[in-house]
Parts: sequence; structure tokens; C-alpha cells
Amino acid sequence: MATTSAAGLPGFHSPAVGFEQPFEMLLACHERVQRSLALLRRIVAHVETEGHDASSRGAAGDVLRYFDIAGPHHHEDEERHLFPALDAHPDSAVRAAVARLRAEHLRMHTLWAALRQLLLRWRDDAAPPAIGPADHALIDEYVALYEGHIPLEESVVYPAAQALLSPEVVAQAGVEMAARRRQ
Repeated sequence: MATTSAAGLPGFHSPAVGFEQPFEMLLACHERVQRSLALLRRIVAHVETEGHDASSRGAAGDVLRYFDIAGPHHHEDEERHLFPALDAHPDSAVRAAVARLRAEHLRMHTLWAALRQLLLRWRDDAAPPAIGPADHALIDEYVALYEGHIPLEESVVYPAAQALLSPEVVAQAGVEMAARRRQ
């Protein structure tokens, strides 16, 4: 359910999913990714109509927090627990999907490094520069990459992994996912 963030722009809260259900956790992360990307788009619209203010700075902080912390954990979960199990999958479409997703994780990491700098300026500068064409291109590429990435994971990779991995392996993945977040 969408709520108003502390910054005054619509934010988000998702119901908690436990690590005893790793696939449900991964799907819940996708929902939060989509909400964070929507918040990023709302920040841009807000800044272009209202200018930078406390609301845009607070919302920029919200996006930073999500993609600085949860985003990398999510990618690591997939890279450690799903992708290796699917490298030798008999279906070449599954193997190709895994290869594409790995490459996209690398591209997302690179894009995030640049986008992070932009968001830090939006959050921290009293009067950051206007959003320029390069900023729009960066945001558009980052959002578009996720818009293709998430459906591929949910339609090909997650079902293939669920069919392949034993309940014991899935349970151990959940334990490891939780442990990494406690560190």
C-alpha cells in the first residue's frame, strides 16, 4: 500500500516476507524495486515542476537507501543461490536468461554508481543543478533495464530454479540470505 514518505512524496511499505520463503522474498524485493523506481520518476517530475525542496531531498534519500542496501543483497542472493544452479540447465533458454541477467547485474551496478552521485547531490545540495538530458538518459536506462530484467527473472529463472532446487537447498539459501543481512 502506498503511503506518504517522511519526505512528503508518496513512499511505500510492503508486507514482510520471511527468509524461510526465499522465492517469495525475492519477489517482494522486485515489488520494492519497482516502487523505488516509481519514486525516482516522481522525484524527477516533482523537481521539474516544483524544484528541489525538502520533499525531493528526502525522497532521494529513500531511493539511495533502497538501492545502496537492498539492491546489492538481492543481486547477491540471485548470483549465489539461483544462477550457479542453472548454469548447466538442459534448456538453453534458461542458460541464456541467466547469462543475460548476470550481464544486466553488472550494467545495473555501473549505472547505479552514476545515478547514486546524482541522487546524493539531490539529497545533500541546497540548490542542486537542474535535471539535464544526461540525467534523464541515465534514469531512463536504469529504469528500462529493470523493466526488462524483473519479468525475465520471474517468468524464466525463478520457475526453473524452483523446479530444480530441493526444499533443503532452498531452506539453506534462506538461512544464508538472512545471515548476510545481519552482518
